[in-house]
Amino acid sequence: MEDNKQVKNKIELKPEVAEGVYANLAVIAHSPTEFVVDFLRMMPGLPYPTVKSRIILAPEHAKRLMLALQENVGRYEQLFGTISLHDAEAAPVAFGEGKADA
Repeated sequence: MEDNKQVKNKIELKPEVAEGVYANLAVIAHSPTEFVVDFLRMMPGLPYPTVKSRIILAPEHAKRLMLALQENVGRYEQLFGTISLHDAEAAPVAFGEGKADA
């Protein structure tokens, strides 16, 4: 054993992926075997949002992602203050007609 030393995994991050994709809406669906998370972008003047990225996760990985997000939101709020949620039933941006489950 390595006397409590953590071995870090190497991660390759290609330049085209490193730029990221902006999304201001997420839609989540699931079946007994997977979670599908669509990240969308809603823009002014467009009739509906467009899917920019789709991630498919096993249920265990979806739960690990949820726990990691909870932990990181907690850390963020400790540093920068509470994140306020305005109208939880409305879309997360002030334009567009539709509502989405997020």
